[in-house]
Amino acid sequence: MDTVVMARALFGTSMAFHIIFATLGVGVPMMIVFAEIMYHVKKDRDYVVLARRWTKASGILLGVGIPSGTIVGVMLSLLWPGFMRIVGQVIALPFQIEMWAFFFEALFMSIYLYAADRLPPIARIVSVIFVAIGASASAVMITDAHAFMNTPRGFTINANGDFVDIRPWEAVFNPSFWSTALHVLSTAYMTGAFAVASVAAYKLLKARKAPREADYHRKGLFLALIFGGIMTAFTAVNGHATAQMLHHHIPEKLAAAEGLFETQSHAPLAIFGKVDEETQSIKGAIELPGFLSLLAGNRFDTVVRGLNEFPRENWPPLYIHTLFNLMVFIGMFLLALAFLGLLIRIWFKKPYPRWLLTVLVASGPLSMLGIEIGWIFSCTGRQPWTVYHVQRTSEAALQSKGIGTLFVMFISVYAFLLVVTSIVMHVYFKRHPVSEALGLAAANGEQPQAAKGAIT
Repeated sequence: MDTVVMARALFGTSMAFHIIFATLGVGVPMMIVFAEIMYHVKKDRDYVVLARRWTKASGILLGVGIPSGTIVGVMLSLLWPGFMRIVGQVIALPFQIEMWAFFFEALFMSIYLYAADRLPPIARIVSVIFVAIGASASAVMITDAHAFMNTPRGFTINANGDFVDIRPWEAVFNPSFWSTALHVLSTAYMTGAFAVASVAAYKLLKARKAPREADYHRKGLFLALIFGGIMTAFTAVNGHATAQMLHHHIPEKLAAAEGLFETQSHAPLAIFGKVDEETQSIKGAIELPGFLSLLAGNRFDTVVRGLNEFPRENWPPLYIHTLFNLMVFIGMFLLALAFLGLLIRIWFKKPYPRWLLTVLVASGPLSMLGIEIGWIFSCTGRQPWTVYHVQRTSEAALQSKGIGTLFVMFISVYAFLLVVTSIVMHVYFKRHPVSEALGLAAANGEQPQAAKGAIT
Protein backbone atom coordinates (compact mmCIF):
# COMPACT_ATOMS: atom_id res chain seq x y z
CA MET A 1 0.00 0.00 0.00
CA ASP A 2 1.14 3.56 -0.73
CA THR A 3 3.17 5.06 2.14
CA VAL A 4 1.05 8.22 2.17
CA VAL A 5 -2.12 6.16 2.53
CA MET A 6 -0.54 4.11 5.30
CA ALA A 7 0.64 7.24 7.09
CA ARG A 8 -2.87 8.68 6.93
CA ALA A 9 -4.38 5.40 8.13
CA LEU A 10 -2.02 5.09 11.09
CA PHE A 11 -2.33 8.72 12.16
CA GLY A 12 -6.10 8.69 11.62
CA THR A 13 -6.46 5.57 13.77
CA SER A 14 -4.33 7.12 16.51
CA MET A 15 -6.47 10.27 16.45
CA ALA A 16 -9.72 8.26 16.40
CA PHE A 17 -8.59 6.45 19.55
CA HIS A 18 -7.28 9.52 21.36
CA ILE A 19 -10.31 11.66 20.49
CA ILE A 20 -12.52 9.42 22.65
CA PHE A 21 -10.56 10.29 25.78
CA ALA A 22 -9.81 13.88 24.75
CA THR A 23 -13.48 14.64 24.08
CA LEU A 24 -14.72 13.13 27.33
CA GLY A 25 -11.84 14.83 29.13
CA VAL A 26 -13.25 18.18 27.99
CA GLY A 27 -16.97 17.40 28.29
CA VAL A 28 -17.27 15.54 31.60
CA PRO A 29 -15.50 18.25 33.70
CA MET A 30 -18.19 20.70 32.61
CA MET A 31 -20.83 18.29 33.91
CA ILE A 32 -18.93 18.15 37.21
CA VAL A 33 -18.98 21.96 37.36
CA PHE A 34 -22.76 22.01 36.95
CA ALA A 35 -23.25 19.28 39.53
CA GLU A 36 -21.18 21.25 42.06
CA ILE A 37 -23.15 24.41 41.28
CA MET A 38 -26.42 22.53 41.72
CA TYR A 39 -25.26 21.30 45.13
CA HIS A 40 -24.35 24.83 46.15
CA VAL A 41 -27.78 26.11 45.01
CA LYS A 42 -30.04 23.25 46.21
CA LYS A 43 -27.96 21.87 49.11
CA ASP A 44 -28.80 18.39 47.82
CA ARG A 45 -26.00 15.93 48.57
CA ASP A 46 -26.89 13.82 45.53
CA TYR A 47 -25.16 16.38 43.31
CA VAL A 48 -21.94 15.99 45.27
CA VAL A 49 -22.15 12.22 44.79
CA LEU A 50 -22.72 12.77 41.06
CA ALA A 51 -19.73 15.10 40.85
CA ARG A 52 -17.44 12.74 42.78
CA ARG A 53 -18.34 9.70 40.69
CA TRP A 54 -17.95 11.59 37.43
CA THR A 55 -14.58 12.80 38.70
CA LYS A 56 -13.44 9.21 39.34
CA ALA A 57 -14.42 8.32 35.77
CA SER A 58 -12.56 11.40 34.48
CA GLY A 59 -9.46 10.33 36.38
CA ILE A 60 -9.51 6.92 34.72
CA LEU A 61 -10.05 8.47 31.29
CA LEU A 62 -7.25 10.97 31.89
CA GLY A 63 -4.92 8.09 32.73
CA VAL A 64 -5.40 6.75 29.20
CA GLY A 65 -5.78 10.12 27.48
CA ILE A 66 -2.31 11.27 28.53
CA PRO A 67 -0.35 8.39 26.94
CA SER A 68 -2.62 8.28 23.87
CA GLY A 69 -2.08 12.01 23.39
CA THR A 70 1.66 11.48 23.71
CA ILE A 71 1.45 8.80 21.02
CA VAL A 72 -0.38 11.22 18.72
CA GLY A 73 2.38 13.79 19.27
CA VAL A 74 5.03 11.20 18.41
CA MET A 75 3.02 10.11 15.36
CA LEU A 76 2.81 13.70 14.18
CA SER A 77 6.60 14.02 14.22
CA LEU A 78 7.22 10.52 12.87
CA LEU A 79 4.70 10.39 10.03
CA TRP A 80 4.57 14.01 8.87
CA PRO A 81 8.11 15.44 8.80
CA GLY A 82 7.20 17.87 6.02
CA PHE A 83 4.36 19.31 8.05
CA MET A 84 6.48 19.51 11.21
CA ARG A 85 8.86 21.80 9.33
CA ILE A 86 5.98 24.27 9.00
CA VAL A 87 4.90 23.70 12.60
CA GLY A 88 8.36 24.47 13.91
CA GLN A 89 8.62 27.73 11.98
CA VAL A 90 5.05 29.06 11.97
CA ILE A 91 2.53 27.39 14.26
CA ALA A 92 4.51 26.15 17.28
CA LEU A 93 2.89 28.69 19.62
CA PRO A 94 -0.44 26.89 20.28
CA PHE A 95 1.41 23.63 21.00
CA GLN A 96 3.46 25.42 23.65
CA ILE A 97 0.39 27.05 25.20
CA GLU A 98 -1.38 23.68 25.19
CA MET A 99 1.28 22.22 27.47
CA TRP A 100 0.66 24.96 30.04
CA ALA A 101 -3.10 24.41 29.75
CA PHE A 102 -2.62 20.71 30.41
CA PHE A 103 -0.48 21.38 33.50
CA PHE A 104 -3.16 23.79 34.71
CA GLU A 105 -5.84 21.14 34.25
CA ALA A 106 -3.80 18.39 35.95
CA LEU A 107 -2.93 20.61 38.93
CA PHE A 108 -6.50 21.52 39.76
CA MET A 109 -7.75 18.02 38.99
CA SER A 110 -5.37 16.77 41.69
CA ILE A 111 -6.63 19.41 44.13
CA TYR A 112 -10.26 18.58 43.44
CA LEU A 113 -9.75 14.82 43.40
CA TYR A 114 -7.78 14.53 46.63
CA ALA A 115 -8.77 17.59 48.66
CA ALA A 116 -12.44 18.15 47.80
CA ASP A 117 -13.64 16.88 51.20
CA ARG A 118 -11.51 19.52 52.93
CA LEU A 119 -12.59 22.41 50.72
CA PRO A 120 -15.69 24.60 51.19
CA PRO A 121 -18.28 24.41 48.36
CA ILE A 122 -17.14 27.63 46.66
CA ALA A 123 -13.50 26.46 46.63
CA ARG A 124 -14.60 23.12 45.17
CA ILE A 125 -16.52 24.93 42.42
CA VAL A 126 -13.56 27.18 41.65
CA SER A 127 -11.11 24.26 41.51
CA VAL A 128 -13.28 22.20 39.15
CA ILE A 129 -13.96 25.28 36.99
CA PHE A 130 -10.19 25.60 36.60
CA VAL A 131 -10.06 21.93 35.59
CA ALA A 132 -12.68 22.61 32.91
CA ILE A 133 -10.88 25.77 31.76
CA GLY A 134 -7.58 23.89 31.45
CA ALA A 135 -9.15 21.02 29.54
CA SER A 136 -11.02 23.39 27.21
CA ALA A 137 -7.96 25.57 26.60
CA SER A 138 -5.91 22.48 25.81
CA ALA A 139 -8.50 21.36 23.24
CA VAL A 140 -8.68 24.83 21.69
CA MET A 141 -4.92 25.12 21.29
CA ILE A 142 -4.56 21.72 19.64
CA THR A 143 -7.55 22.47 17.43
CA ASP A 144 -5.90 25.74 16.43
CA ALA A 145 -3.25 23.77 14.55
CA HIS A 146 -6.06 22.09 12.62
CA ALA A 147 -7.65 25.49 11.91
CA PHE A 148 -4.29 26.76 10.63
CA MET A 149 -4.09 23.80 8.26
CA ASN A 150 -7.46 24.85 6.81
CA THR A 151 -6.78 28.58 6.61
CA PRO A 152 -3.00 29.15 6.88
CA ARG A 153 -1.86 32.66 7.73
CA GLY A 154 1.08 34.39 9.42
CA PHE A 155 3.96 33.77 7.00
CA THR A 156 5.36 34.53 3.57
CA ILE A 157 7.02 32.04 1.24
CA ASN A 158 10.00 33.49 -0.63
CA ALA A 159 11.33 32.53 -4.05
CA ASN A 160 13.41 29.70 -2.53
CA GLY A 161 10.38 28.13 -0.86
CA ASP A 162 11.45 29.25 2.62
CA PHE A 163 9.02 30.54 5.23
CA VAL A 164 9.88 34.12 6.12
CA ASP A 165 8.23 37.11 7.80
CA ILE A 166 6.69 34.84 10.45
CA ARG A 167 3.76 36.36 12.37
CA PRO A 168 2.90 33.80 15.10
CA TRP A 169 -0.23 35.48 16.47
CA GLU A 170 -1.66 35.93 13.00
CA ALA A 171 -1.12 32.21 12.47
CA VAL A 172 -2.91 31.45 15.75
CA PHE A 173 -5.89 33.72 15.04
CA ASN A 174 -6.38 32.55 11.48
CA PRO A 175 -9.77 33.01 9.75
CA SER A 176 -11.20 29.64 10.84
CA PHE A 177 -9.95 29.77 14.45
CA TRP A 178 -13.12 30.95 16.19
CA SER A 179 -15.64 28.82 14.32
CA THR A 180 -13.43 25.72 14.65
CA ALA A 181 -12.63 26.26 18.34
CA LEU A 182 -16.26 26.90 19.28
CA HIS A 183 -17.40 23.87 17.29
CA VAL A 184 -14.89 21.59 18.99
CA LEU A 185 -15.81 22.85 22.46
CA SER A 186 -19.57 22.67 21.97
CA THR A 187 -19.41 19.14 20.53
CA ALA A 188 -17.13 18.01 23.37
CA TYR A 189 -19.51 19.45 25.98
CA MET A 190 -22.42 17.85 24.14
CA THR A 191 -20.70 14.46 24.08
CA GLY A 192 -19.75 14.63 27.75
CA ALA A 193 -23.38 15.37 28.62
CA PHE A 194 -24.79 12.55 26.51
CA ALA A 195 -22.20 10.12 27.88
CA VAL A 196 -23.56 10.92 31.33
CA ALA A 197 -27.12 10.61 29.99
CA SER A 198 -26.35 7.14 28.61
CA VAL A 199 -25.14 5.85 31.95
CA ALA A 200 -28.01 7.45 33.88
CA ALA A 201 -30.61 6.06 31.46
CA TYR A 202 -29.08 2.59 31.70
CA LYS A 203 -29.10 2.76 35.49
CA LEU A 204 -32.72 3.94 35.52
CA LEU A 205 -33.71 0.94 33.45
CA LYS A 206 -32.03 -1.27 36.07
CA ALA A 207 -33.10 0.65 39.17
CA ARG A 208 -36.88 0.55 38.91
CA LYS A 209 -37.09 -1.45 42.14
CA ALA A 210 -34.81 0.94 44.04
CA PRO A 211 -36.66 4.29 44.23
CA ARG A 212 -33.90 6.05 46.19
CA GLU A 213 -31.29 5.15 43.63
CA ALA A 214 -33.64 5.91 40.72
CA ASP A 215 -34.21 9.38 42.15
CA TYR A 216 -30.45 9.97 42.16
CA HIS A 217 -30.05 8.84 38.54
CA ARG A 218 -32.99 10.99 37.40
CA LYS A 219 -31.16 14.06 38.67
CA GLY A 220 -28.05 13.13 36.71
CA LEU A 221 -30.08 12.43 33.56
CA PHE A 222 -32.03 15.67 33.80
CA LEU A 223 -28.85 17.70 34.27
CA ALA A 224 -27.27 15.94 31.28
CA LEU A 225 -30.28 16.56 29.03
CA ILE A 226 -30.32 20.26 29.88
CA PHE A 227 -26.63 20.78 29.17
CA GLY A 228 -26.56 18.35 26.23
CA GLY A 229 -29.57 20.00 24.62
CA ILE A 230 -28.11 23.50 24.98
CA MET A 231 -24.74 22.45 23.56
CA THR A 232 -26.32 20.55 20.66
CA ALA A 233 -28.39 23.62 19.74
CA PHE A 234 -25.28 25.80 19.95
CA THR A 235 -23.41 23.34 17.73
CA ALA A 236 -26.14 23.64 15.10
CA VAL A 237 -25.90 27.45 15.19
CA ASN A 238 -22.12 27.29 15.00
CA GLY A 239 -22.44 24.93 12.03
CA HIS A 240 -23.95 27.86 10.11
CA ALA A 241 -20.87 29.97 10.89
CA THR A 242 -18.64 27.10 9.80
CA ALA A 243 -20.48 26.82 6.47
CA GLN A 244 -19.91 30.53 5.86
CA MET A 245 -16.22 30.11 6.70
CA LEU A 246 -15.99 27.28 4.15
CA HIS A 247 -17.82 29.40 1.56
CA HIS A 248 -15.26 32.17 1.89
CA HIS A 249 -12.05 30.23 2.52
CA ILE A 250 -12.38 26.56 1.45
CA PRO A 251 -15.06 26.55 -1.27
CA GLU A 252 -14.05 23.14 -2.69
CA LYS A 253 -14.88 21.52 0.63
CA LEU A 254 -18.33 23.11 0.82
CA ALA A 255 -19.05 22.13 -2.78
CA ALA A 256 -17.97 18.53 -2.18
CA ALA A 257 -19.96 18.33 1.07
CA GLU A 258 -23.11 19.26 -0.87
CA GLY A 259 -22.26 17.57 -4.17
CA LEU A 260 -22.44 20.90 -6.03
CA PHE A 261 -20.66 20.75 -9.38
CA GLU A 262 -21.81 23.94 -11.09
CA THR A 263 -21.39 27.46 -9.70
CA GLN A 264 -24.82 28.98 -9.14
CA SER A 265 -27.02 31.23 -7.10
CA HIS A 266 -30.06 29.76 -5.33
CA ALA A 267 -27.91 26.65 -4.80
CA PRO A 268 -29.89 23.74 -3.32
CA LEU A 269 -29.11 22.02 -0.04
CA ALA A 270 -28.90 18.28 -0.74
CA ILE A 271 -29.99 16.02 2.10
CA PHE A 272 -28.87 12.38 1.89
CA GLY A 273 -28.34 10.76 -1.51
CA LYS A 274 -25.11 9.65 -3.16
CA VAL A 275 -22.83 11.85 -5.24
CA ASP A 276 -22.37 10.53 -8.79
CA GLU A 277 -19.26 12.05 -10.31
CA GLU A 278 -19.99 10.64 -13.77
CA THR A 279 -23.36 12.38 -14.10
CA GLN A 280 -22.34 15.22 -11.77
CA SER A 281 -25.49 14.84 -9.71
CA ILE A 282 -26.70 13.46 -6.39
CA LYS A 283 -28.88 10.41 -6.71
CA GLY A 284 -31.68 9.94 -4.21
CA ALA A 285 -31.22 13.27 -2.44
CA ILE A 286 -33.89 15.52 -0.99
CA GLU A 287 -33.09 18.99 -2.33
CA LEU A 288 -34.13 22.24 -0.66
CA PRO A 289 -33.82 24.92 -3.37
CA GLY A 290 -31.78 27.95 -2.39
CA PHE A 291 -30.92 26.76 1.09
CA LEU A 292 -27.21 26.15 0.44
CA SER A 293 -26.94 29.75 -0.79
CA LEU A 294 -28.79 30.88 2.33
CA LEU A 295 -26.45 28.83 4.52
CA ALA A 296 -23.37 30.22 2.79
CA GLY A 297 -24.28 33.90 2.60
CA ASN A 298 -27.58 34.51 4.40
CA ARG A 299 -29.27 35.16 1.05
CA PHE A 300 -31.01 32.84 -1.38
CA ASP A 301 -29.20 34.50 -4.29
CA THR A 302 -25.68 33.99 -2.84
CA VAL A 303 -23.44 32.55 -5.56
CA VAL A 304 -21.85 29.30 -4.37
CA ARG A 305 -18.85 28.01 -6.29
CA GLY A 306 -19.11 24.49 -7.68
CA LEU A 307 -16.44 21.80 -8.00
CA ASN A 308 -16.00 22.41 -11.73
CA GLU A 309 -14.40 25.76 -10.87
CA PHE A 310 -11.38 23.90 -9.49
CA PRO A 311 -8.84 21.48 -11.01
CA ARG A 312 -9.98 17.87 -10.63
CA GLU A 313 -6.79 16.93 -8.74
CA ASN A 314 -7.75 19.44 -6.03
CA TRP A 315 -11.21 18.00 -5.37
CA PRO A 316 -11.80 16.46 -1.95
CA PRO A 317 -13.16 12.88 -1.93
CA LEU A 318 -16.84 13.11 -2.84
CA TYR A 319 -17.91 10.65 -0.14
CA ILE A 320 -17.58 13.49 2.36
CA HIS A 321 -21.18 14.35 1.36
CA THR A 322 -22.27 11.17 3.15
CA LEU A 323 -20.08 11.99 6.17
CA PHE A 324 -21.55 15.47 6.36
CA ASN A 325 -25.10 14.16 6.26
CA LEU A 326 -24.41 11.56 8.95
CA MET A 327 -22.86 14.20 11.20
CA VAL A 328 -25.80 16.57 10.80
CA PHE A 329 -28.37 13.78 11.21
CA ILE A 330 -26.79 12.62 14.48
CA GLY A 331 -26.75 16.19 15.81
CA MET A 332 -30.42 16.80 14.92
CA PHE A 333 -31.44 13.44 16.39
CA LEU A 334 -29.69 14.18 19.69
CA LEU A 335 -31.24 17.65 19.84
CA ALA A 336 -34.71 16.17 19.34
CA LEU A 337 -33.98 13.49 21.95
CA ALA A 338 -32.91 16.06 24.56
CA PHE A 339 -35.91 18.25 23.80
CA LEU A 340 -38.30 15.31 24.12
CA GLY A 341 -36.79 14.19 27.41
CA LEU A 342 -37.00 17.68 28.90
CA LEU A 343 -40.54 18.13 27.59
CA ILE A 344 -41.71 14.96 29.33
CA ARG A 345 -40.15 15.94 32.65
CA ILE A 346 -40.83 19.69 32.70
CA TRP A 347 -44.09 20.12 30.77
CA PHE A 348 -45.88 16.82 31.33
CA LYS A 349 -44.12 16.11 34.66
CA LYS A 350 -44.08 12.39 33.96
CA PRO A 351 -41.39 9.72 34.47
CA TYR A 352 -39.21 8.94 31.50
CA PRO A 353 -40.86 6.09 29.55
CA ARG A 354 -38.79 2.94 29.15
CA TRP A 355 -38.61 3.28 25.37
CA LEU A 356 -37.08 6.76 25.75
CA LEU A 357 -34.57 5.52 28.34
CA THR A 358 -33.62 2.71 25.96
CA VAL A 359 -32.93 5.22 23.19
CA LEU A 360 -31.05 7.50 25.58
CA VAL A 361 -28.69 4.64 26.44
CA ALA A 362 -27.45 4.92 22.85
CA SER A 363 -27.10 8.72 22.95
CA GLY A 364 -23.56 8.75 24.36
CA PRO A 365 -22.07 6.30 21.83
CA LEU A 366 -24.04 8.05 19.08
CA SER A 367 -22.64 11.42 20.09
CA MET A 368 -19.11 10.00 20.11
CA LEU A 369 -19.75 8.51 16.67
CA GLY A 370 -20.75 11.99 15.50
CA ILE A 371 -17.45 13.34 16.85
CA GLU A 372 -15.46 10.69 14.97
CA ILE A 373 -17.39 11.28 11.73
CA GLY A 374 -16.96 15.04 12.12
CA TRP A 375 -13.20 14.77 12.43
CA ILE A 376 -12.98 12.44 9.44
CA PHE A 377 -15.13 14.86 7.43
CA SER A 378 -13.04 17.85 8.46
CA CYS A 379 -9.65 16.29 7.72
CA THR A 380 -10.68 14.38 4.59
CA GLY A 381 -12.48 17.42 3.22
CA ARG A 382 -9.16 19.29 3.17
CA GLN A 383 -7.50 16.68 0.96
CA PRO A 384 -5.32 16.63 -1.08
CA TRP A 385 -3.75 19.30 1.14
CA THR A 386 -2.14 19.01 4.55
CA VAL A 387 -1.84 22.80 4.67
CA TYR A 388 -4.46 24.23 2.33
CA HIS A 389 -2.89 25.45 -0.95
CA VAL A 390 0.55 25.42 0.70
CA GLN A 391 1.58 21.80 1.20
CA ARG A 392 0.10 18.63 -0.27
CA THR A 393 -0.32 15.55 1.87
CA SER A 394 2.11 13.67 -0.37
CA GLU A 395 4.74 16.33 0.39
CA ALA A 396 4.16 16.22 4.15
CA ALA A 397 4.19 12.45 4.66
CA LEU A 398 7.03 10.13 5.63
CA GLN A 399 8.39 8.27 2.62
CA SER A 400 10.01 5.35 4.46
CA LYS A 401 8.68 1.78 4.28
CA GLY A 402 7.54 -0.33 7.20
CA ILE A 403 4.55 1.74 8.28
CA GLY A 404 2.36 -1.34 7.93
CA THR A 405 4.19 -3.01 10.83
CA LEU A 406 3.69 0.07 12.99
CA PHE A 407 0.03 0.10 12.06
CA VAL A 408 -0.52 -3.45 13.30
CA MET A 409 1.45 -2.77 16.49
CA PHE A 410 -0.44 0.35 17.44
CA ILE A 411 -3.84 -1.07 16.55
CA SER A 412 -3.05 -3.89 18.99
CA VAL A 413 -2.04 -1.38 21.68
CA TYR A 414 -5.23 0.65 21.19
CA ALA A 415 -7.44 -2.43 21.34
CA PHE A 416 -5.66 -3.53 24.53
CA LEU A 417 -6.09 -0.10 26.15
CA LEU A 418 -9.78 0.02 25.27
CA VAL A 419 -10.36 -3.37 26.86
CA VAL A 420 -8.32 -2.52 29.96
CA THR A 421 -10.05 0.85 30.40
CA SER A 422 -13.46 -0.80 30.14
CA ILE A 423 -12.48 -3.44 32.69
CA VAL A 424 -11.07 -0.86 35.13
CA MET A 425 -14.23 1.26 34.84
CA HIS A 426 -16.46 -1.78 35.38
CA VAL A 427 -14.50 -3.15 38.33
CA TYR A 428 -14.14 0.21 40.10
CA PHE A 429 -17.80 1.17 39.93
CA LYS A 430 -18.93 -2.37 40.73
CA ARG A 431 -16.85 -2.28 43.89
CA HIS A 432 -18.10 1.22 44.70
CA PRO A 433 -21.81 1.17 43.77
CA VAL A 434 -23.88 4.31 44.00
CA SER A 435 -26.01 2.71 46.71
CA GLU A 436 -22.91 2.62 48.88
CA ALA A 437 -22.20 6.31 48.26
CA LEU A 438 -25.79 7.25 49.01
CA GLY A 439 -25.76 5.08 52.12
CA LEU A 440 -22.61 6.76 53.37
CA ALA A 441 -24.22 10.15 52.84
CA ALA A 442 -27.23 9.08 54.90
CA ALA A 443 -25.00 7.61 57.63
CA ASN A 444 -23.21 10.96 57.89
CA GLY A 445 -26.50 12.75 58.46
CA GLU A 446 -26.51 14.19 54.93
CA GLN A 447 -29.73 12.68 53.64
CA PRO A 448 -30.66 14.45 50.38
CA GLN A 449 -33.69 16.67 50.28
CA ALA A 450 -36.99 15.28 49.11
CA ALA A 451 -37.49 15.41 45.37
CA LYS A 452 -39.03 18.71 44.35
CA GLY A 453 -39.92 20.15 40.98
CA ALA A 454 -38.61 19.26 37.57
CA ILE A 455 -34.97 18.83 38.62
CA THR A 456 -35.75 15.37 39.98
